[in-house]
Amino acid sequence: MDSSKQNLNQVTSSSYDVIPLVQGMNNLVVELDNMAKLGEKCYIQVPMGVMNLIDDGKNPDEYTRDRLNSCIAKNQITKGKTNAFKDLRGHLLEELERAFPNEVEAYRLVKRLL
Repeated sequence: MDSSKQNLNQVTSSSYDVIPLVQGMNNLVVELDNMAKLGEKCYIQVPMGVMNLIDDGKNPDEYTRDRLNSCIAKNQITKGKTNAFKDLRGHLLEELERAFPNEVEAYRLVKRLL
């Protein structure tokens, strides 16, 4: 009889331990379902470079840093080209002024009006 009581007590106490576990699992399922529903409304593109870094166990900020450095380098190249064209324009205008002073003066007057 005592062993039956002990077995009953063990079953009862183990069932009490399972109830919070089941409730927690149900809450988790509800939260995951909510996340899935919210995810359907949200479309975010993640660059493959970021995904590859994450897969390799690296910091995805490296991707951002590399992209930013690449943009800065390209910007400097473009700035250099722009400055070269400005210099070329200035030199061409000087040469034109030597060859055609009246036309260059008329050009400058028209340019000021615009």
